[in-house]
Amino acid sequence: MRFKLALVVGIAVIAVVAAALPAWSHHSHGNYTQATKDLEGVVTEIHGLNPHSWVYVNVTDASGKAQLWALEGGGARGIVDLAKTGKGLKAGDKIKVRCHPLRDGSAGCLLGFIKHPDGTVRDYDGPAAEVKVEGF
Repeated sequence: MRFKLALVVGIAVIAVVAAALPAWSHHSHGNYTQATKDLEGVVTEIHGLNPHSWVYVNVTDASGKAQLWALEGGGARGIVDLAKTGKGLKAGDKIKVRCHPLRDGSAGCLLGFIKHPDGTVRDYDGPAAEVKVEGF
């Protein structure tokens, strides 16, 4: 009887841990502000990773000082698919970005939109689909 009880409790504990792991492994975007910021700069690196891709951009301020910004996007699918079709970003591209900056003021953002050198605007908080954004 004790063995059966221990077995049932053990299985229940394993089930609870297994169900909680996916939620525990993902993080929230609470470290970014709700406000958006527009940046212009030159792409230095692109990393199509899962669960979040990264685009690194050198942004030059009004005084001429360059600062490297780390921009967190959605999964790799959009960046990888665009690269395969020849429509992706590449190092050296001059782009415009609309993103949610980090709350601590450091040079990082959660990507929203990127205006590509050819003028197309894509939503990088998802599959990098082409969108129309007024005033961007």
